[in-house]
Amino acid sequence: MTPDAAAIAALFTRSDGRYLFARWGRPIAPVAFGVEDTTLSVLKDALAAVCALSGHPMADIDPELGANLMFFFVQDWQELLDVPNFDRLIDGLAPLVARLQAAGANQYRVFRFDADGAIKVCFVFVRMDGDLGAIPAGDLALHEAAQAMLLWSDTAFAARTVLARTEAGATVLAPDLGPVLRAAYDPVMPAFADDPAHALRLAARVGRAQ
Repeated sequence: MTPDAAAIAALFTRSDGRYLFARWGRPIAPVAFGVEDTTLSVLKDALAAVCALSGHPMADIDPELGANLMFFFVQDWQELLDVPNFDRLIDGLAPLVARLQAAGANQYRVFRFDADGAIKVCFVFVRMDGDLGAIPAGDLALHEAAQAMLLWSDTAFAARTVLARTEAGATVLAPDLGPVLRAAYDPVMPAFADDPAHALRLAARVGRAQ
């Protein structure tokens, strides 16, 4: 596969035209709400696989926050408003829920960043509608884990999928995304970038890895 800098840039170019990239700046300490223990195990396995691919560490506890990657699985967006004091964690929670309901959305992510622009916290909201409910738990877990690893563009996956299926029937990360994820976590690369030239550096590292 020949690395395409324009295609890589599109993954981090937002709908308003801004290039905006960020990766995690600390080990990922996940927790999930609204799922059974077996599903939580599947989700952690998916995160471990994606972290192994990127070379980024996981942790049981974030020393500052306890957990820094929080998954919330709900049947209806209204459930988020019923979580005690949740509006203290998510600014503008009520308007956000209203927008998600109006759009018929089934997933949403909220990121927070440290002083250097690296990802510090991520809240992942998943509404288990008919479409997501039909997806095997392992596939859904890998899909959500991959999307939480980087600040992808809000349009990056509007017309494409995060996952792919091998000839043997196994579900894996799309073949062009794995190399980008590894390049993004190269220690020499910045944790934050808002210059499109950053995509050229990513493409160069993808090319060398191949």
